[in-house]
Amino acid sequence: MVAPSRARRPGAPRAETLEEQDNPAGCPFCEGREAATPPETYAIGPPGRAPDTPGWRVRVVPNKFPAFGPWPRDGDRDDGLFARRAAVGRQEVVVHTPRHVRTIADLGGRELELVAEAWQARAAAAREAGFPYVHALVNEGAGGGASLAHSHSQLVWLEAEPPLVVQEREAQKAAGGCLLCRVLAEEREQRIRVVEERDGVLLLCPFAGRQPYELLAAPLECEGDPFASPRLGATLALAAEGVRRLRVAEGGVPLNLWLHAGGHWHLEVLPRFGVLAGIELGSGYYVNTMAPESAAGVLRES
Repeated sequence: MVAPSRARRPGAPRAETLEEQDNPAGCPFCEGREAATPPETYAIGPPGRAPDTPGWRVRVVPNKFPAFGPWPRDGDRDDGLFARRAAVGRQEVVVHTPRHVRTIADLGGRELELVAEAWQARAAAAREAGFPYVHALVNEGAGGGASLAHSHSQLVWLEAEPPLVVQEREAQKAAGGCLLCRVLAEEREQRIRVVEERDGVLLLCPFAGRQPYELLAAPLECEGDPFASPRLGATLALAAEGVRRLRVAEGGVPLNLWLHAGGHWHLEVLPRFGVLAGIELGSGYYVNTMAPESAAGVLRES
């Protein structure tokens, strides 16, 4: 539902900016504070660099407060409607840069390529360990669920595809082909929701966006595995460009970014301008206060 008048209602919530939350003093992700995190599992840096020392360019460490982990399975039970099983998996944090930056929009092209390289390396490790699906995500700002301001992403190793990915596969099967390929072809022809196209990747504001300035970045070529794709870095870079334009237009808005790695893989960026309330949570109807065509127009000019 597109309802611009909702943004003008009295007391309409507005997420705080990233700058309002940031306190770089003592940041555990900054270079020189490696002892403040668990021992690294992977890093990109110069040859001969010792683990957990300065000099790295991208650093991966275990999440200290995981939801998915190496939990024991002795509590698994199959009681019909009340079946339960342990949330077995693994969660890692990818620190994007030794510099204290708040957002992926402040990362350079080479830095984003290295982030993509780290994602791909850890996805390979996950598969070797028996976890076929890796959910990669970025949370920015307290309104987006981030507890630390220093730019980072998370990798969640899963034993199976998550429900939303399964649903998309079922929808594609019912449609008889790749829905995203059809969407991208239509969007390139209409152009009204396209923000930018480069390096074989399209950035657009999707037709049924859930929040103002929602973004989707996808390779034009239909690919099923982002962790084997040479376009992952370019797609992440174009998504970051969309975030940069959003910051020019609206300031440091909290947001979520995630990699949808099933079917025609793509990145989704969801700015958090407001809170989900009874309409969204109770009915599944998302109320967007800005038409995607308008949002794309603003971002093209930013």
